[in-house]
Amino acid sequence: MPAGHGSISKSSQEPVPNIENTQVDNDPQLWSPHKKLIILAIISFASLAPTTGAFIYQPAIKVVEADLQASTNEIALSLSLFILVQGSAPLIWSSISEIKGRKFVYVIAMIIFIIGSAIGGASKTMVVLICMRIFQAAGSSAVLALGAGTLADIYAPRERGTMMGIYYAAPLLGPSLGPLIGGAITEAFNWRATFYFLSIIGGIVLLSLLIFHDTFRRERSLTYAAAQRHAVRRTEEKLSKKRQANSVDSVEKGRPNDIVDPATIKVTLVDLNPFKPIWYVLKRKNNLMILFPSAILFALQYSVCFTAARTFGTAPYNYSPLQIGLVLLAFGGGNMCGSVLGGKWSDITYRRLRAKNENKGWPEMRLKSTRVIVLLAPLSILAYGWTVQKHTHVAGPIVSLFISGFSVLFVYSSTLAYIVDANAGRSTAAVASNSCFRGVAGMVASEIAAPLQDAIGDGGLYSMWAGLLLGVICMIWVVILKGKAWREEAEKEERANRSRSGGTSTPALPAADPESIPAAAPVSTEPNPPTTTSRS
Repeated sequence: MPAGHGSISKSSQEPVPNIENTQVDNDPQLWSPHKKLIILAIISFASLAPTTGAFIYQPAIKVVEADLQASTNEIALSLSLFILVQGSAPLIWSSISEIKGRKFVYVIAMIIFIIGSAIGGASKTMVVLICMRIFQAAGSSAVLALGAGTLADIYAPRERGTMMGIYYAAPLLGPSLGPLIGGAITEAFNWRATFYFLSIIGGIVLLSLLIFHDTFRRERSLTYAAAQRHAVRRTEEKLSKKRQANSVDSVEKGRPNDIVDPATIKVTLVDLNPFKPIWYVLKRKNNLMILFPSAILFALQYSVCFTAARTFGTAPYNYSPLQIGLVLLAFGGGNMCGSVLGGKWSDITYRRLRAKNENKGWPEMRLKSTRVIVLLAPLSILAYGWTVQKHTHVAGPIVSLFISGFSVLFVYSSTLAYIVDANAGRSTAAVASNSCFRGVAGMVASEIAAPLQDAIGDGGLYSMWAGLLLGVICMIWVVILKGKAWREEAEKEERANRSRSGGTSTPALPAADPESIPAAAPVSTEPNPPTTTSRS
C-alpha cells in the first residue's frame, strides 16, 4: 500500500480507532507489565477449563452410554450442543460486559459452569446430563469471548498479537489435554469424576477471578455509548410525558426541561441492544472475510480430535484412550507453538511495515505475517489424512499433526488479533461474533466428521479439509489486498449515517451513530454541553 494512500485515509480512520486512546481514570494500558501479566495468566488459566470441558468425557462415551442407557444420538447431541452453546452464548455475555464490566461477567459465568459440572456429574438420566452440558457451555463461554477483549483493554496494538498468542495457547491445549485427562480419570475412577474434576478446576478459576482487576472502561466502549444515548432519550421522554400530564407551565416558560445530563443517568441492561454491535461487525466485508477462515480453522480442530479417537482406537493401532490422548498431544503442542510464535511474528511484521510507512499503520498489515506459513496447513493436513488412511507407522501422523496444528494456529493468532484491531471500540462484540462463527462451524464439523470418515475415509475427508484451507488462504489474501479500503468505506458510511441523523442533539454523547465517537474526551464528561431540544 503506498504511503500516500495511508496519509489520505488517515482522517477517515481517526474517529473509530482513536477511541482506544480516550483518556480514562486508572488507564489499564498504563498498568505495570507485572500487573498485566497477572491478568494475562488469570484469563489464560480460566480459558483452559472450557476447552478441556468440551473434550474431557469423550474417552468415557461408551461408559456413559451403558450407565445412563443413552442412545448414540443423545451422546452426539450432548457433544454438539455444548459446542453450539459455547459459541453462541458469547453474543449475550459480550454485551453485558459492556455495561457491567468484564469481572462481573467472568464471575457469574464461572459460577454457572461450576454448577453445571457438579450436577452433571451426579446426573441419573441423559436428559439431565445434556441440560448440564448446556449450563457448562454457557458458563465456560464467557472467558473465551471476553479474554481477547480484556487483552485489547490492556495492551496496545503493537504488542497485542504476541499477548493474544500467549493467551490462546492455554485453551488450545484443551482438545489434547481433555481426552488425556478424561481417559486417565475414567480409568482410575469413573466418568462422573471427570465432571467433578471440572468443578474443582472451576472453583480454582473462580478464586483467581475474585482478585482480577476489571479492565473495562466505558469511555472506550461504543456499545456503552449507544446504551447511554438510549438511556438519555428514554429519561427525556419520560420527563416530557410526565410534564405534559401534570402541567404545561414549564413549556410555556421555555425552560429546557427536556435536557438531561448524561452523567446523572444510570445505564442499565434495559438500554442495551445486544445485537446492534454484532450487526456493525457483521456488516463489514473485511470482518466476514476473516470470520469465515476463523470458523474453518477452528472446526478443523474438532474434526481432527473426533476422528482421531476413532482412527487410533481401532485396528491396526488399537490404542487406549490414554494413548490416543498422547497422540493428540502432538496436535496440541503444535497449536501452542503456532499460537505463541504466530502472535509474536504478527507483531514484528506489523511494527516493521508501520516503520516503513512513516509510522502509520493499519490492522491489515499484521495479516501479511501469515503469507508463508499458511501454505503448510493444507499440505500437512493432507499428509495426516493419507498416512492414517494407509495405516503407516504412527510417527507419520504425529509429525503431520504437529505441523498442521502449528500452521493452523500460527494463522489463527494473527486473524484473532486482526479482528480486534479492526473493530476498535467494539472488540468484545467482534470476538463474540468470532466465537459464534467458530461454535456453529465446530458443531457442524463434529456432526459430519464420523459419517464422512465412514463414507470416504480419512484420506478423502482431509482432502476436503485441505480444499477448505486453500479457500482460507484466498480469503486472507483478499483482506490483505482489499480489507483496508472496505473498512474505510464502512467507517465513512457510518459517519454519513450519523450526519443524516443529525445526532448533535444529545448532550455530551456521540450523535445518533455511536460508531463515530471522537476520541478527544470521554462520552459523559464533555464540558458545557449544548442546550437543545431533545429528540425521541
